[in-house]
Amino acid sequence: MKTLEPRLAKNVDYLIQRYPELAEIRESIIDAYFVMEECYEHDGKLLIAGNGGSAADSEHIAGELMKRFKSPRPVTPEFAQKLKEVDPVRGEQLAKNLECSLMAIPLVAHEALTTAYINDVDGLGVFAQQLFGFGRKGDVFLGISTSGNSRNVLYATVVARALGIKVIGLTGADGGELASVSDVCVKAPSTETYLIQEYHLPIYHCWCLMLEDRFFDNRGSIV
Repeated sequence: MKTLEPRLAKNVDYLIQRYPELAEIRESIIDAYFVMEECYEHDGKLLIAGNGGSAADSEHIAGELMKRFKSPRPVTPEFAQKLKEVDPVRGEQLAKNLECSLMAIPLVAHEALTTAYINDVDGLGVFAQQLFGFGRKGDVFLGISTSGNSRNVLYATVVARALGIKVIGLTGADGGELASVSDVCVKAPSTETYLIQEYHLPIYHCWCLMLEDRFFDNRGSIV
């Protein structure tokens, strides 16, 4: 059984200090983090989907992972040098401004693709189609559903499991069907939609902090 390093555990401790009611799901929060950590250790990516407010959360999470969340993430000196060799002027600026990423794709963000699929094929399979196109074995699918029963998210989990992609559910207290098909399900301790969403944000912020602490050293360069 993996043990969380103290430098990472402090983020969970701080989360629960601010939201004591999340103490009951501490272990599932940590277990979900380990699923994402393993994915990124093997150069995988996180694919995220949800509806309504959870769609906004999907984009929010990707934004936190694809650039700095809290700490600087400069490119390595080796890559900075390559940029300058390609173009001394633009490369110099890019070497200063580019930030290292943890790859994350919000499946809610591709309007042309999603609307074409909904119109031409099937509305319920809209996330499943993207997961089939983007996903590879070793990736992780994060399905966000306050009820745990969002049908388009559940369809996507079928494709995920068929491809060898692990599934994390982020739900409300009931968990719904998503809890039964997830490798890890994190159930925010409420059954009221807006309260569940208010818990989801600090939970995924905690994950973003932990991942940044794990994969980037004090200078921000990727480990």
